Amino acid sequence: MRLTSLYDALSKRRMQGQKSLAVLLDPDNLDEESCQRILELSEQHTVDYFFMGGSLVTSVHQAALIRFIKSRSAVPVLLFPSNSLHLDAQADGILLLSLISGRNPDFLIGQHVIAAPLLRASNLQILPTGYMLVDTGRQTTASYISGTTPLPYDKPSIAACTAMAGEQLGLRLMYLDGGSGAMYPVSPAMIRAVRQAVDTPLIVGGGINTQEKAQAALEAGADVIVVGNHIEKDPSFLAEMSHTIRHFNQPTDSTDFSRITRIL
Repeated sequence: MRLTSLYDALSKRRMQGQKSLAVLLDPDNLDEESCQRILELSEQHTVDYFFMGGSLVTSVHQAALIRFIKSRSAVPVLLFPSNSLHLDAQADGILLLSLISGRNPDFLIGQHVIAAPLLRASNLQILPTGYMLVDTGRQTTASYISGTTPLPYDKPSIAACTAMAGEQLGLRLMYLDGGSGAMYPVSPAMIRAVRQAVDTPLIVGGGINTQEKAQAALEAGADVIVVGNHIEKDPSFLAEMSHTIRHFNQPTDSTDFSRITRIL
């Protein structure tokens, strides 16, 4: 499978020490009006990706929302599917998730077999992604629907070995996710352990609802931070997250310069 321009760009940003912001849009929690508000904010405050999807997606709004976004924004839309029913060729690409933190074969290969001919026929850019659910204080919809046990919060070494196995199997991205409604975010210790274990770009989401938590994830090695629920509750939070990413990518003092020197 040919590497895609989306993957190439993300890998290049990682090599340059540049961080990215993704906004997770759940079709079950959005209508056209709230989506328009987020799009307006994204014009004022840089967003690098829109991830579209959720653990259930019980509404029929996903296709209409993708069409709405694509007609009004140049920000890439990546599908974040929970099963093969949520594919939509209008998007730019797909995070093809393999739930490597669990042992449910349906989410390791089963859904992928069903989706394969549809993806081959589409123009979607495919980003094979090792998806790791992390225990962050309460059972999430993702863990319940998938019937899998999340990675223990205080076992960074298990997460590191899981990510390492995923990379060795050929997965191109790693995604640590506390899930929707996480009580607390994935720990910096776990992010750091996974960052040291693999060379792939690393996405981190779930429970990131303050600038301090976002900064901690970035400092620990996240290449992309994902925010969703909190922006749905408080759209202005997008400005704070965009500022955090921009500040990280454009150091203005000696402390930031030293940090980038260590990364290089």
